[in-house]
Amino acid sequence: MIKRIVKLTFQEKHLPDFMAIFEESKGKIRAFDGNLHLELLQDAEQPNILFTLSFWEDAAALERYRQSELFKATWARTKVLFADKPAAWTTEAIGG
Repeated sequence: MIKRIVKLTFQEKHLPDFMAIFEESKGKIRAFDGNLHLELLQDAEQPNILFTLSFWEDAAALERYRQSELFKATWARTKVLFADKPAAWTTEAIGG
């Protein structure tokens, strides 16, 4: 299993727009083959910074999602709302 963390910095005026996109898309992403978990987190001090945390069966499952029409359409609507370049990390648990 891999865990994907994506940092998204939005223009404050566009937060409601992104929240609407996320609400519309989250069920489809959660139902995507290979997705095990999806949640949205908000920075405690800077509310315009959000993170998506998603768990995937493996890197191939994440890549299938990233190549899907669902991702492409969602990303196209989202990226125009940013105040800063997004950052992403693909991680694996090594202890616990």
